[in-house]
Amino acid sequence: MAISLPITMAFSLAYDADPLPLLSVESGRTGEGVGSWVPDRKHTFLAKYVEGTRQARKKFSRRIYIDLFCGPGRVQVKGESITRHGGALIAWQHSKLDDAAFTTCIVGDLDPLRASACAERLRAFGAPVQALIGSAEATVDEALKIVPKGALCLVYLDPYNLQFLTFDVIKKLAKLEFVDFAVHFSTMDLRRNVLMEYDPERARFDLAAPGWRDHVKPADFARGDADEVFFEYWCNLITSLGFSISKRMPLVRDDKNRPLYHLVFFSRHALPNRIWGDVAQGPNREFDFS
Repeated sequence: MAISLPITMAFSLAYDADPLPLLSVESGRTGEGVGSWVPDRKHTFLAKYVEGTRQARKKFSRRIYIDLFCGPGRVQVKGESITRHGGALIAWQHSKLDDAAFTTCIVGDLDPLRASACAERLRAFGAPVQALIGSAEATVDEALKIVPKGALCLVYLDPYNLQFLTFDVIKKLAKLEFVDFAVHFSTMDLRRNVLMEYDPERARFDLAAPGWRDHVKPADFARGDADEVFFEYWCNLITSLGFSISKRMPLVRDDKNRPLYHLVFFSRHALPNRIWGDVAQGPNREFDFS
């Protein structure tokens, strides 16, 4: 099946005025706004993928979007006077082409106000949504109960730090019959802290990659490639669940050219991986452990 959205076609990221401007908005850790890479890279790749898979999505009567780190559904980009759609709203708006819209959006957040704001904004744009309150570890089982048997699912995981990318959450969602994952892997957190996290008393990365200390050796730190060994181990955990990881792993950098995270996509089928490979192209180097 040919991709629905060739890279050469003009593409425009969905933008609409906020119908609920009094609700909370994501403005980054400093409160000055998120980086321009959020709409330019993260949301653009998500939108292009959602559009590019619409013909495949139409083959399923139940189409589910799952985002357990949804935030308030609206972002303020640093230096801009407007606000923009968050990831869940981007996925919803771009899913509606050719009558291939998600039939349910499952969103969750640790902060009840943010989860509620995201759900209310989705409803304002006509999305069928269910909001869950709590950590991803606490809400994943509830999310699984909502998903009907035989549904096609897109899981979008965008945690602030690597420690919140709990492997057990991915493992549980992997039990879904038809599921693809787009995951933001915090490369900056890993590179900054992997040496300190080798101390088992800290254990910040243990839930993200159980058993990693048995695979990342002291010699890896001496060579300076412990982060790559850790990432390769994490990828092996993912493939052990029966997934193939796309080799297209865009490295997103901040405005000071510091690496922030890799966008990692994995699926059990070749077509979603191929479409992700087509749409998620950019100038930065990618991990490739093949």
